[in-house]
Amino acid sequence: MIRWFRNRRRRLLLQKPFPPEWQATLEEVDFFRLLNSEEQSQLQRDVRVFVAEKHWEGVHGIELTDAMQVRIAAFACRLILGLGIDCYNRTMSILVYPDAYAVPEQFAIRGGGVIEGRSQRLGENWYRGPILLSWPDVLAAGRDGARTSNLVYHEFAHELDTLNGRNVDGTPVLDSPELARRWGPVMSRAYQRLCADCRFGRPTLLDCYGAKDRGEFFAVATEVFFQQPVRMQRREPDLYEVLSAYYRQDPAARVLHRTDV
Repeated sequence: MIRWFRNRRRRLLLQKPFPPEWQATLEEVDFFRLLNSEEQSQLQRDVRVFVAEKHWEGVHGIELTDAMQVRIAAFACRLILGLGIDCYNRTMSILVYPDAYAVPEQFAIRGGGVIEGRSQRLGENWYRGPILLSWPDVLAAGRDGARTSNLVYHEFAHELDTLNGRNVDGTPVLDSPELARRWGPVMSRAYQRLCADCRFGRPTLLDCYGAKDRGEFFAVATEVFFQQPVRMQRREPDLYEVLSAYYRQDPAARVLHRTDV
């Protein structure tokens, strides 16, 4: 019954024309021009649903506008163009901060002691809770196509990671036995390679934050897969292939096709 009401509400919502000012915001985001007309239409539909169904809140005095919500929704929905908007049914709230924010944290010290402190964060994903985002970092990622980092991709990759019912472990729901068979070995090799490169100070395509654990590796790899797909395809072809199979997208082909036009 809940699904019936949700689908009915979505049908009514999508009968309305897409707002021109929302379209202007989409066209400001660097990846939008890479999508074909069908993908652009799908993104518009998903953005409409995402903005309408989530609770949005500005924190520490920031005032949210429609343009800010649409920009965040565009990045989040790009990830699920091949997966479907229902992947975000459990995403209830988006909290937007005016900058990086400090959170209490405990730090272990030698001898087994613990000290209290605060750490600066740009974003967080709470399991079955809100997603927290620093607005300047959301804005920067959409304007500079050379960046390998994208805060929204990172936090929503964590959201997809938890759909298998476990904590963030770097393995989302895999819909085919073949992909499930290949996922573990490919991701493990790439993760271990990143850990070694970061430990010895070698140059890396993926940010060394991905060496923290396998959950962070999946999120960091997702950022690069969408932000710098051609570089990933050339330098980490196996990693690119399994991410392409999971997301059901080929962003490198979009970039190369656009370059050839």
